[in-house]
Amino acid sequence: MLASGGSLFAHQNLGLGFCPSRIVKLSYFMLKPPSVAIADGHNHRLQHRLVSSSTPQSRFPGDISMLPDSFSQQEDDHERPPDGLSPVAGGIVALGKFDALHIGHRELAIQASKIGTPYLLSFVGMAEFFGWEPRAPIVANCDRKRVLSSWASYCGNVTPREFQVEFSSVRHLTPHQFVEKLSKEYRVCGVVAGENYRFGYKAAGDASELQRLCDEYGLGTFIINSVMDKKQDVRHINSSNLKERGQVSSTRVRHALAVGDMQYVSELLGRRHRLFLVVKDWKELISAGSKYRISAPKSCLLNLPPKEGFYESCSLFFGDEENPVTCRVFIDTTQIHLELDQNDLCDYHNSQDFQLLGIEFGDLTFDSV
Repeated sequence: MLASGGSLFAHQNLGLGFCPSRIVKLSYFMLKPPSVAIADGHNHRLQHRLVSSSTPQSRFPGDISMLPDSFSQQEDDHERPPDGLSPVAGGIVALGKFDALHIGHRELAIQASKIGTPYLLSFVGMAEFFGWEPRAPIVANCDRKRVLSSWASYCGNVTPREFQVEFSSVRHLTPHQFVEKLSKEYRVCGVVAGENYRFGYKAAGDASELQRLCDEYGLGTFIINSVMDKKQDVRHINSSNLKERGQVSSTRVRHALAVGDMQYVSELLGRRHRLFLVVKDWKELISAGSKYRISAPKSCLLNLPPKEGFYESCSLFFGDEENPVTCRVFIDTTQIHLELDQNDLCDYHNSQDFQLLGIEFGDLTFDSV
């Protein structure tokens, strides 16, 4: 719903502001097909409205033109850019780290999809660049496409796509140079970011700076309020983090996994956590005494497991199959053990070469070892 009766605000009077009920002030623009927007060289007219980041996807007369049909198709059907153009040319990029792909990240994608083709733009290689200790990702790389596909129903039946940039290639850029890169090199039409977003060398730029610079380059800017954590469990969250204001974050997801609170994890992610492991030798994984038990070392895991303990009501996925087997999971200091309720494991591993197993955890809190 538009605030203030849906009236337009003059460009020069628009500032970055946040209103009650998660209503935020945004820079808006009339969407054009990518080829038209690029040909016009960003001379499109900007419009500004008050919108709610929780409002369902609706279109208002004179607000946004209808999207081309190709924008309503799934990821594999997205139009490929002409040779020489950036893969995100003409699109709307959501900015963030996107480690957990949690509900806050999903909200950014939803807002991007209301305006055009949504992309998640993030930076990779930060840990290697700064020499940080490696840590397991929350979402396995092999599972990110599935998670993003599950967001399509929230994003106008469009699956958001990822666009990753090597951190070392942009680390030196000032806020002004970064936005210039978005405009001139990546040729995006608009940017979506959270109110706490920082960017540029030494994180010198904030959300208001992002809006000002995007206005300078004729890019639509969409700054949305953070999605807040309803549980607000901050007992083990680093209070010295200046960005920590009670919002849903990847840090909170890691904390919830560390204490084994799988219901809390599901609430933060907007889905159940799926843990992946690589099967290298079935003969070693099947317990000698029973075909109902699988054991594997933690070194086989591709992403972050929950705390050591027992977990009921879990589901085991074989490869790309979406017909899971109910199982119970026990995690100790060195291994992960699966106990199956059905004796179909032999049928799977004897007939097909499944090297990837996915374990989806139910919402029950762990029982300690």
